[in-house]
Amino acid sequence: MRVLGIGARVDLGSLYRSLLREGHEVRVHASDPAFEASFEGLVARVPDWREALDWVGRADSGTGGVVLFEKVGMGATQDALRAQGYRVIGGSALGDRLEYDRGFGQRTLEAAGVPTAPAHAFGSAEEAAHWLRANPAPMVLKHFDNARATFVGTHRSGADVLYELGRAPAGGKLLMPVLKGVEVGVGAYFDGERFLEPACVDFEHKRFFPGEAGGEMGEMTGEMGTLVSYRGAGTLMASTLGRLAPVFAAAGHVGYVNLNMIVNDEGAWPLELTCRFGNPGYAILAPLQAEGWGALFERMLTRAGGPMPTLDGWCAGIVLTIPPFPEERPGADRAQDPPVLFHTPMDDPAHYHFSDMRLDGDQLHAGRRTGYAMVVTGRGDTIEAAQAAAQARARTVCIPDLRYRIDIGERVRLGQLETLRRLGWFDR
Repeated sequence: MRVLGIGARVDLGSLYRSLLREGHEVRVHASDPAFEASFEGLVARVPDWREALDWVGRADSGTGGVVLFEKVGMGATQDALRAQGYRVIGGSALGDRLEYDRGFGQRTLEAAGVPTAPAHAFGSAEEAAHWLRANPAPMVLKHFDNARATFVGTHRSGADVLYELGRAPAGGKLLMPVLKGVEVGVGAYFDGERFLEPACVDFEHKRFFPGEAGGEMGEMTGEMGTLVSYRGAGTLMASTLGRLAPVFAAAGHVGYVNLNMIVNDEGAWPLELTCRFGNPGYAILAPLQAEGWGALFERMLTRAGGPMPTLDGWCAGIVLTIPPFPEERPGADRAQDPPVLFHTPMDDPAHYHFSDMRLDGDQLHAGRRTGYAMVVTGRGDTIEAAQAAAQARARTVCIPDLRYRIDIGERVRLGQLETLRRLGWFDR
């Protein structure tokens, strides 16, 4: 199979390397010039993805090629390529809008019969600030024009959110009340007609540091690690994300979809939709998927149906970082990229998922552009076993200034999973 990856910064580099190990051909385009060295020496790059379309070929060309889009924001392009006969995985114009326009996402969920918490959409930061001053309370702030930008306020007056609004970029804003409960996600691959079964359940750890009593503190990083399983998500999926299947089918969406939510005694309350391959979520799911990425892509594109082969148990993933993460350093000199060393050899390359990485001769280097070095994973029949395996692999990695969280999955193990069971939202 020929696979053409299209993104800004090679976010799915580990997936490409897995495809190469499976014997597929891979070429990648990254539009951000700052990432011209990302995966250098590890994956073949192309300067213009449009010129590589002939190499991939249309569905009727016999090459079996796949065009894989990494990022949200190019959904209309994907829809157009599908109409032209290319086999495309990633998202859709609908997926872009659901992820970027949080208010639209909430309305779409409501229309599908999913209860939603109060959400207030505004055309600008000034409008949002005016409303918040009149309705002071702890709020979550989301930016329409940045799928990753979220600020969770903690002050009872909303003063911290007002500060963030004062320095926010232009564009629409969404304010939602801070909900108490278990933060959990449910996700599945959509093949253009239906969600593949089984769905997964995931527990993300988004802040830079662990906090008191199993909490978190520090910057919102996107993700410092996650605990996932392909078992137990049936009820949660059917009651929430599963209800959007007709919406995605009408749009011809092909790709991964995730719904993050808060679950408490009152119900399951959606927070946001992710309509693309999540990073590092895709890498942490991979060890639980019994077939390779190539076989999974064929299953999605041919709409073969039937259950997707998956493994029992859990997988824990830990994000390994160096400074300047979670910030970025656009002008970073590649000469400052530190070496990536190992105290002991990698026991299984499938559990070491490189991120902002390049190969210079025989030496790996982590990029100072993002400081997002890699994700290590561990699989086990129990949460404890998965945690132990991931932590052991993290300890094998040696990078100057390396830091990571060692509590991934702990709050789930110590109470959150049992809470979900008690409330009827986890089936095992």
